[in-house]
Order: sequence, then C-alpha cells, then structure tokens
Amino acid sequence: MNNISIDGKWLKGCDVNGQYIEEGNKSIFSIILLKRDCEMIIIPARLASSRFPNKVLADINGLPMVIATAKRVESIDKVAIATDSKDVFNVAIDAGFQAVMTSSEHKSGTDRIDEAAKILKISDDDIIINVQADEPFIEEEVVRAVYDRVVEVQKSCEDVMMVSCYKKIDASLANNPNLVKVIMDNYGYAIYFSRSKIPYDREEHIGYFGHLGIYGFTKKSLKEFCQLPNAPLEDIEKLEQLRAIYYGKKIAMVEVFSKSFGIDTKEDLKTALEMFK
Repeated sequence: MNNISIDGKWLKGCDVNGQYIEEGNKSIFSIILLKRDCEMIIIPARLASSRFPNKVLADINGLPMVIATAKRVESIDKVAIATDSKDVFNVAIDAGFQAVMTSSEHKSGTDRIDEAAKILKISDDDIIINVQADEPFIEEEVVRAVYDRVVEVQKSCEDVMMVSCYKKIDASLANNPNLVKVIMDNYGYAIYFSRSKIPYDREEHIGYFGHLGIYGFTKKSLKEFCQLPNAPLEDIEKLEQLRAIYYGKKIAMVEVFSKSFGIDTKEDLKTALEMFK
C-alpha cells in the first residue's frame, strides 16, 4: 500500500471522525488509500450473521471470504472494506486492502457503506459499488455491468435511486429462500424482491430471476437512500433494497450472466466450494 500526499502532508488514513492520521498509527483507525477518482467499490463486512456466524472470515480456498471477494474485484478500481470488527479490519489490512472502521449499530450493509463514504470523503457525483462480502466467486463482468448502468443513469439524468442486477434461474433454485427473487416492469425497473418464489406459479412458469447482491449508487443517491426511514417490508423480508421500493424510488435492474451466488449458510459454502473447485 502506497502513501500519498494531501496538501503536502504524507498520510496513511483517517479515523472514524474523518480526521487524518499519520503513518504508523494502526490501532482501530481506518487505513485507507485516499486516491481520488470517480469510482470506489466498498464491501460491507460484519461478523454478526445470524444464519452463519463469522461467515465473512470463513475459509475460501485459503483466504478469508471477505478477502476472496475483494480479490475478485480489485482489478476494477479501488476497494475498501467497511466493518465494525477489529478482526475483519486487521485481516483486510494484512491482505493489503483499504479498511474503514464503522459503527456496530447499522441495520444494513448499505447504511454501513454510507458511513464509510463519509469517512472517505467521497464526492456526491462519484460512483460507489456495493459488493456483498459473501460473494467470493462474483465475476468481474457483473460488477462492471452495474457500474456501466449507473453511468447511463448519470448521463441521462434518469430518475433512479440505485442500480442492481439479476440472472435467470430455474424453478428449483427459486424455491430457496436464501436466493432472492426479483420481478421487474416493462422498463427494467424492480417491482419487488422476495425470498418467496415470485411471481406465483399458478401455471407452469418457465423461469425466474435471481437477484445478485451488487448495488450501484452515486454518493448523493446513497445518502438519499440511507436517509429514508426503515420500511416494514425491509424488516419482514430482511432485504434492505425494499426500502427504496416502499418509498416509491426506482431501482434499475441489469441482466447478467453469473454462476456466483451469495453464501448465507454453511450448506451454501459447501455447495460453492464444490462448484468452484
């Protein structure tokens, strides 16, 4: 990790209040590479998963899961790992990635990313891609597709709060509540996300759309999302993107081709490791 100069002073990072700290002071502070450009990938990572405790540190072919995920996307642009865990923080730093200590009070990964974006002093028009820590096999092309759609939204001034992506899945996969389904309107905007099989299979439905946990925002739209009150649907389904739907905000969806899936349980991990040998 290289040091950089801001206003003539060589710095290593900043604390949770956004105050710059000099090199060598690791403690519980954020050690971040303060490069400035138009994109950052931020990976929210917490240890307190109810279905799979400590999963972001689970072993993925010799790497902690969060680091395996970060390495999948590091060729795209800067990567920061936002966490409330000293263990995750130290793992990220030891692997050479930027890390940001955030509050333990956040209810969603996107709220955690919002705090990290403030600490990083990201500008309102900069693009932020939220890649979930439990996507250690995510393809680079998937993340780039989300980024490209955010750029389209910016250029056209489209009334969209966020961008995400989906892939076609068969009916057997649609039965899995850990694989979130999405339905869309004629214009490619999300109508609803659910852990249930949607739409209802009254007749022989030939396919479903599985949601991938990748989100694209501008810093401004990220802030707007996080200023919305928590929504009942969000709490019922435990799906943070439903906050936007509940308040009438648009989520633009882009179709991708991916073999990856989020790892929510130990069984998911076993399946993934077998699939991606």
